[in-house]
Amino acid sequence: MYFMMPLFMFICGLLVFSFNYYHFLITLLSLEYIVLSLFWFIFIYMLMSVFDMYFIMLMLTFWVCEAVLGLSLLVNLIRGYGNDYLLSFNLLQC
Repeated sequence: MYFMMPLFMFICGLLVFSFNYYHFLITLLSLEYIVLSLFWFIFIYMLMSVFDMYFIMLMLTFWVCEAVLGLSLLVNLIRGYGNDYLLSFNLLQC
């Protein structure tokens, strides 16, 4: 029962990630939503099985670094191209 809500959140995040690919910001927000559902799922699992919570702190640290990397890419994209449309620039250029 407790695992159904994070699973539903994960599937909704994947659907938003796969269907909204026009703006880079929406893509980053959907990835963060997926990470939040994974965090909730792992937290419930570790709480029910009485594991140590140091693993969650380690994973949370990596997820924060991933979010900072995504925001820095967004800032560089907006400074370089003036918008966050993914279709406005060519990824194959040098």
